[in-house]
Amino acid sequence: MTEPPVHKPLLDVLNGKRQAVPPVWLMRQAGRYLPEYQAVRKTAGSVLDLCFTPKLAAEVTLQPIRRFGFDGAILFSDILVIPHALGRSVRFTAGEGPQLEPLNEPSAIAALTPRADPAVLAPIYETIRLVKSALPKSVTFLGFCGGPWTVATYMIAGHGTPDQAPARLFAYRHPATFARLLDVLTDASVEYLANQLEAGVDAVQIFDTWAGVLPPDEFARWCIMPTQKIVTALRERMPSVKIIGFPRGAGSNMMRYLETVGVDAIGLDWMVDLAFARDAIQKRKPVQGNLDPLALLAGGDALDRSVDAIVAALAGGPFIFNLGHGILPPTPIAHVEQMLKRVRG
Repeated sequence: MTEPPVHKPLLDVLNGKRQAVPPVWLMRQAGRYLPEYQAVRKTAGSVLDLCFTPKLAAEVTLQPIRRFGFDGAILFSDILVIPHALGRSVRFTAGEGPQLEPLNEPSAIAALTPRADPAVLAPIYETIRLVKSALPKSVTFLGFCGGPWTVATYMIAGHGTPDQAPARLFAYRHPATFARLLDVLTDASVEYLANQLEAGVDAVQIFDTWAGVLPPDEFARWCIMPTQKIVTALRERMPSVKIIGFPRGAGSNMMRYLETVGVDAIGLDWMVDLAFARDAIQKRKPVQGNLDPLALLAGGDALDRSVDAIVAALAGGPFIFNLGHGILPPTPIAHVEQMLKRVRG
């Protein structure tokens, strides 16, 4: 006898269906605010070692599901595994964030290998298979990649910067060379996401964390166009794929992104006005967001007010409750519990 289909509330939202209780997951939910993550991290060594050790990466992916019962699990990995698979040196230094071998000369980009090494990324697909076998059937499993623009900003500078000026300046001075870099990253991202989906994730999110530093014309060229190419190419291979776009800080560029890129849902940062999100965005696409991570860190009445405002504005349509960016490491577990109780009523 055929088993009835399993209800996955988060995936239902991505299919355009409003849920009576908004499904919840948090960006960076598998991370440093959890003591059980800290214990595994000490065992693994570096962040990259953790990403590429399937048993450990699967464990930290599942930890927040066990503790909080989130409606979505997101693969534990990092957006910079793509540069690593392209043969670039990537390391994570405590207190300093990611450190890469900078691509700050046109000749270095011209010499860049055109294809990510599939063997390097293979352990990540094994992590997905391990998580999939252990995940509750009602939980939506999310894969992800970084937006080509955002990944490129780290590759050009060799590290994160407040406004990603090194990549912006490089793109102005060497637009054709920069376009080649984004083409390489776009192709690698398509293959990477397709392999994640084949390994077992239910949907994917494209994180363009640094989209908001670009002026409108450059936003269209370096954020919208590469993301649109990823979405189009994925849909040619997997027509039913569900994709969340997260162009953090897009501001007035959001509607252009919404109308052009073709994602199934829009992730909202905490700076997006709720009335605008409801009236301009949610009428066209499901939305996800957008609690300020600092409100979650603060807790108390400030957290309750923020959660209530978001739910009141957006829960009338297809909506996934999330943060407007990643959870902050000092966030108390009790505040996450308070947030979940408030959302779930």
